[in-house]
Amino acid sequence: MARRIAQFHKVSFRQFAESWRDTFGEVEEAEIQRIYEGIKLPRRATAGSAGYDFYMPADMTVKPGETVKIPTGIRVQMEDAWVLKCYPRSGLGFKYRLPLNNTVGIIDSDYFQSDNEGHIFAKLTNDTNEGRTVGLKAGTGFMQGIFVEYGITVDDNVQTERNGGFGSTTARP
Repeated sequence: MARRIAQFHKVSFRQFAESWRDTFGEVEEAEIQRIYEGIKLPRRATAGSAGYDFYMPADMTVKPGETVKIPTGIRVQMEDAWVLKCYPRSGLGFKYRLPLNNTVGIIDSDYFQSDNEGHIFAKLTNDTNEGRTVGLKAGTGFMQGIFVEYGITVDDNVQTERNGGFGSTTARP
């Protein structure tokens, strides 16, 4: 039996609205509220699934060569020494060449306390060589997250705490 080490949450409406507008420009409050209310927490499709499916918060179309940044509205609280690795859903990558731009998203356990509430984003590019436009409907799975335990070196003595969102752990001299 797998250990239960994490829990998904929605970010606050304030954080979601700020992230949505930052990504898509000025959008009416009522439309953002409708999208926010429809956000589904990630879940596994079957008892044997390793990955938790992340669902599209709204309908999006990605044309060949186009990139879309997706504010998922999701954050995750997990035990120390665990990481959430995010991958594209297998079918999207296989059928449509729709990879995550960073290939594998890494969500650290301390990201939950970030200034942006640990809001998880995904960035997809339609890398088709067949000229296909991909339609992603609200509520359909587009990314999967897998929890992985990790170790550290015996001489590790990092005391620095996160103070920021995406990219905030860039190595410092």
